[in-house]
Amino acid sequence: MVEDLRTYSAWVTLRDAVTAFQEHQQPDGSALGAPAGLMDTIRASIAELASCFPHDAAYLEALDADLARWQAGGFEKPDFLDSLTAFNPSQGRADGRQHLVVFAMYTQNGSTDRHLEAVLIREVWPEWLAGLERDRYDNPMFVPVRFDDFTSGYDTHSAVLFPETVAVRETPGRYSWGAIFCDREAARFRAVTSAAADTLGMDLPDDARALLADQARCEEAYVLWDLVHDRTHSHGDLPFDPFMIRQRQPFWMYGLEELRCDLTAFREAGRLLEQGVAQAADVQHAILFDRLFRFPVSGTRVRNYDGLGGQLLFAYLHQHDALRWTDNRLRIDFAAAREHTAELGAEIERFYRAGIDRPKLNHWLAGHALVSSYLSPHPASRWARAGETLDLTLPPRQLVDDVLPDEFPLSMFYEALSRKLGGVIESTRGVTGRLSA
Repeated sequence: MVEDLRTYSAWVTLRDAVTAFQEHQQPDGSALGAPAGLMDTIRASIAELASCFPHDAAYLEALDADLARWQAGGFEKPDFLDSLTAFNPSQGRADGRQHLVVFAMYTQNGSTDRHLEAVLIREVWPEWLAGLERDRYDNPMFVPVRFDDFTSGYDTHSAVLFPETVAVRETPGRYSWGAIFCDREAARFRAVTSAAADTLGMDLPDDARALLADQARCEEAYVLWDLVHDRTHSHGDLPFDPFMIRQRQPFWMYGLEELRCDLTAFREAGRLLEQGVAQAADVQHAILFDRLFRFPVSGTRVRNYDGLGGQLLFAYLHQHDALRWTDNRLRIDFAAAREHTAELGAEIERFYRAGIDRPKLNHWLAGHALVSSYLSPHPASRWARAGETLDLTLPPRQLVDDVLPDEFPLSMFYEALSRKLGGVIESTRGVTGRLSA
């Protein structure tokens, strides 16, 4: 049995060969003219590593067949459908179980190019979490993981491994898993929140400071947050397909959906706190701080739906006096913040329920109005004056083209904060729990 796969020669050879192969790939994943010897090395390394992953035997066998077919075809556009179908990490989840994952894929918050990537991951499935999933928050597709090692596609801000990102010849009928890197989420949270607290002169409660000092504790908060968030996409009064990747909608609709799921997790954490679940209070701190400080100032301003949700939460709490930016210091009334955060969640849920009885365009307009009641839309917004400026005879999908890239610009507060935190956020590129313990 190999003690540490990160230093095992077969893994090091595989990682280096995949990295060399990437240099020959085009954005669509094709690698016409790539040396056949590189693929021979990749396949041989995977075969040598296979005995370390008996639970993934069917996947690794299908993977070799996909790689061989790709090589025989001259490395045209890749197709990993067969191996993707055979990879099922959500079956038999076990704490510490490792996987070798090799696909041609893009990485969310990393690169839109499809490159061959190799990742060593380790499942995070402690008994307390397994019990909550089994008895209360059924989520059979959810797979929290930590990084062991990775190629360049994950030396980025990407913290998810989703089957939707893999290059395939056709979209499968359904997916059976989704993996979230809790160690990267936790490490990034600690760095950005600590910097924000210092920058904003915040007086954090003792339990929040203790949370920021403890990587393992933060990881536990994130696996519980993500467990509830992930399942919420298919629970509740939903006027539309919750798997919104299949739809084309204005980005504020995605922002409201992601915020709805986070605020559901926030509310559920409050209930778990009353029942003595140790991680529940940490979940509320993580949601509040990550949403307020990292989300609004991360990424570009082009249809940034997670950023929009963070802006909305800040504005709601500010306008309800749960937080105040006074004398260049941010003061949060945490009792009031918990109360009003739950109220915003209830307002979004009422919006969803009403949407069941609305036509799609009306629902999108109502979503814009909901956000606009707390955030100022861009002065040039056509959606803010829809009756005057939109051609309402067009199908709703075409009207999405009239959404501005930055429909709801940053407030002056966040413009200043983004300049202060931009370097800190960029410094978390490629971070893992090992580097932040």
